[in-house]
Amino acid sequence: MENLVVASKVKALIKKSGEMNTSASAIEELSKLVENHCMTAIENARKSKRKTVMDRDFHE
Repeated sequence: MENLVVASKVKALIKKSGEMNTSASAIEELSKLVENHCMTAIENARKSKRKTVMDRDFHE
């Protein structure tokens, strides 16, 4: 699976905020979560008969 997040940015945030390291599997899992949320948002936009995914599509 292709990473959908910038691993270096995620690792830096976790290091800065939690003083912890980040495993490669954590990045993979985060990418899966992002993909799932995007797919849900796409479906929500389709239900609203739009071709543009909007911020609100992630919350419906």
